[in-house]
Amino acid sequence: MRVSQTKTAMNQKGFLGFVERVGNGLPDPVFIFFYLILILVGVSIVCALAGVTAPHPTLTTADGSPLLLQAQSLLSAENIQKLWVEMPKTFTHFHPLGYVLVVMLGAGVAERSGLFASGIRQAVRNAPKGLLTPVVALVAMLSNHAADAGYVVMIPLAAIIFAAAGRHPMAGIAAAFAGVSGGFSANISPGQLDALLFGITEAAMDASQIDAGWSMNIAGNWYFITALLVIYLPVIWWVTDKVIEPRLGEWTPAGDQAAAYGDESAPLTDDERKGLRWAGYAILGVCLVWALMTFGPGTPLLNDEAAVDGQPWYVTATPFFRSLVAGFLVLFLAAGWAYGAAAGTIKTHRDLVDMMSEAMKDMGYYLVLAFAAAHFVAMFNWSNLGLITAVHGAGAIESSGLPLPIALGLIVIFAAFLNLFVGSASAKWALLAPVLVPMLLLLGISPEGATATYRVGDAATNIISPLMVYFPLVLIFAQRWQKDFGIGSLTAMMIPYSIWMLITGVLLVMGWILFGLPLGPGAPIGFDLGAVTGG
Repeated sequence: MRVSQTKTAMNQKGFLGFVERVGNGLPDPVFIFFYLILILVGVSIVCALAGVTAPHPTLTTADGSPLLLQAQSLLSAENIQKLWVEMPKTFTHFHPLGYVLVVMLGAGVAERSGLFASGIRQAVRNAPKGLLTPVVALVAMLSNHAADAGYVVMIPLAAIIFAAAGRHPMAGIAAAFAGVSGGFSANISPGQLDALLFGITEAAMDASQIDAGWSMNIAGNWYFITALLVIYLPVIWWVTDKVIEPRLGEWTPAGDQAAAYGDESAPLTDDERKGLRWAGYAILGVCLVWALMTFGPGTPLLNDEAAVDGQPWYVTATPFFRSLVAGFLVLFLAAGWAYGAAAGTIKTHRDLVDMMSEAMKDMGYYLVLAFAAAHFVAMFNWSNLGLITAVHGAGAIESSGLPLPIALGLIVIFAAFLNLFVGSASAKWALLAPVLVPMLLLLGISPEGATATYRVGDAATNIISPLMVYFPLVLIFAQRWQKDFGIGSLTAMMIPYSIWMLITGVLLVMGWILFGLPLGPGAPIGFDLGAVTGG
């Protein structure tokens, strides 16, 4: 649908117009990594020639003095050999790659069988009118486990439900968009995003050369993302009902405006309801199996040796935490298969294999992006610039006199600003993690704390960034109800959500570090590196 010339011109003015022009001029994230690698090569040469160094935070020489890190040129014979000889290893050993592909094998079945779409429809369509906004916001945030289904199903469905309740459909779109995208990291349990981000965090820790005894835990932000959900829910509710909807004014339907949406608001069929019941039984069965492997005879998902040695419980439970990636594969696969068998969307095992194959086809772009990101992270490691920058960055923060909570708040704001120009959450974290993770570790913040800090800033500005991949789709949904609704209109409608979610998110991060609360099971926000290294 064409937007009017006047509205387009208005969009080019002011700060938002600047963001749109600059953002649209950026290359694809894959090429951003390619250009950054070229820049990194040049910087490594200059730093090597200039003799840039930093004391290693944990390693020492024979006489007990800190090992001196020296910047290495990426055009040295050794690093050129690494680039070409280890290229397959560099790509296939990139931690996020395996985590995401494993989870998506199951999530692809759950999505393509119709489980996610039916679950969302069932959860929202019977919501009481007085609680319509918080129910929509809650289901929208929970729908992030459903990947694309949250955007494709939840947002247009929310508009129809609001219209059926006599409320402005744009308010429904705003509340759902804020929940799905602004609340991207808020949820009641870990999921695909946690596997992706913590995979990158683990890669950054490996590249940092800091032996911190840290082990990747997909549940490392569980408590934090639950707190985000609890905080964002009233924020979205208040902004929708008290700020956005009053400004939208009274809505008067013109013709059959919901017709363009097909049957998204139609009641579930008997087969779909049966499918949801079967999916529920499958989820319960998988949870029982995992509980049996954790607490039953033999306890294969517990480290019995750690328990005997008197290690903390979360060390004993390390195999359980690391099994959750496979656990989500089995959970999504079993639930999607059970739903499809009952609803008739999966008739033979070949349908199941086809759905898994389609899910892998959708990951094609991610594989290309992961190839570029893997080499950027690896080459950053080879140059020693990541750890050198982290050491000097940590020293700069300490010498600045800024309290650590304020420093973390500024990092959240920086990530939110960067999100306006680089829409991919994984691409941004692959860029930032090699510096932020070791830098914050040297300041006493755990890798889980660094990840939590980043994800708050990453999500808050999703809803006002035209570079976010689903922004044009949401605009089309809005134009079905109001034809002259443009990019500027959508951005202006979502700015109040972005501001308040960013403010509350920053306050949550600062409060979390002030009170030293755990971010998840066995995942403290503080980290005593000296206790690990004996320093």
